[in-house]
Amino acid sequence: MRNTFVGVDLRALQAFVAVCETRSMTEAARVLGVTQSAVSQLIAALEREQGVALFDREFRPVRPNAAGRILLEQAGGLLEHAQAVSHNVRNATSEGVPSLRIGCVDSFAASVGPHLVQRLSDRMKTLSMWSGLTPTLSEQLANRELDLAICTEATLDPRRVELRPLFSETFVAVAPKTFGAGRKPCDFHDVVRELPLLRYTGRSLIGQQVERLVKHMNFHAPNRYEFDDTDPLLSLVASGFGCAITSPLCLWQSRAHLPDVTVVPLPATRIGHRHFYILTRRSEWSAMADAVSRESIAVARDVIAPGLLAALPGMPAELFDVYAHDFDAQGAA
Repeated sequence: MRNTFVGVDLRALQAFVAVCETRSMTEAARVLGVTQSAVSQLIAALEREQGVALFDREFRPVRPNAAGRILLEQAGGLLEHAQAVSHNVRNATSEGVPSLRIGCVDSFAASVGPHLVQRLSDRMKTLSMWSGLTPTLSEQLANRELDLAICTEATLDPRRVELRPLFSETFVAVAPKTFGAGRKPCDFHDVVRELPLLRYTGRSLIGQQVERLVKHMNFHAPNRYEFDDTDPLLSLVASGFGCAITSPLCLWQSRAHLPDVTVVPLPATRIGHRHFYILTRRSEWSAMADAVSRESIAVARDVIAPGLLAALPGMPAELFDVYAHDFDAQGAA
C-alpha cells in the first residue's frame, strides 16, 4: 500500500519556525547560522512539499497565513520529538548527551547557578549559562539563542512559551550593622529617616518591584542613588553609607558583605516577594526544565536559606516560597 503521508524536512521546519519567531528571513538566517538564500530555499521547498503557501507575503514584517499558523502550532512538538530521537540515539551509542543553553537573571546565575551547573554536569555534554536582564533573556529564548530561561517575569506569547513557576523570595531590608548598635529595635521607617535609601536602577525588574514596595509602604525617601548590581549597593550599606531593600538571592550573591549589615523588619505584604519562572519554548525541553526546577529548589532550600539564616539571625524564617510541583516529594527524598 502506497504511503500518502507528505513528509516534512526538519531543517526546513526549523527554518520556518525561526522565520515566524523573528519575523524576518535575514534574522532567521542569523539565528540559524546560514545564509538568507538558504532560508528562502528551505521555506520554498517546505511550501512545495505541503502544496500550500505558508506566509502572507503582502505584509511586512513577514507573518504566517492560516496554513502557516496551523503548521507553527504543531512544529514545536515535531522538533522536540526529533531532538528526543537524536538524544536517545546518542545515548545508545555512548556518544554523549545533549547540550543545553540556560539564561538566568544575574542574581540567580551568581547564587544558584554554580550549584546548578554541578548538579547537571553529568547529564549534559556541554552546558552554557548566560546572565542578563529578564527582557533580554526572553528575547533570546524567542530567537532560539537559549533553550531555557529563568526570569522574574513572563511576557512572551503563552501559545509559544511554557511557563513553570519556580519559587518566590521575600524582600529584605538591610542597614549598616553599626546602625543598630546600642539602639532600641526599630523598623525601616526609622532607618530611612536617618540614612539614604540605596536603590536598584529603574531599568531592572527588581528595581521596579522594590520601588512599588517602597510606595506601597509609604517609605518617604528621595531617589538619589541607583545601582545596576547588588555588590556596590551592599558594599555601601556595609560601610555605613545607606540602607537598601534587596532579596535573599541578591544577598547571597554578595555575601562577603553580610558580616557588616543587619536586617531590619519589613511589614508583611502580598507584594513583598519576587517570583521566579522557568521558560521554555512550547513542547521543548520539558523534562530538562523539570530537572532544573527540582535542583534549583533544592539549592535555595538546602544551601542558600540555611546559609543566610546563619549569617543574618534577623532574617525572616520563610525566605523562599516553593510552588507545588509533582516532583517535590522526589526532590525531598
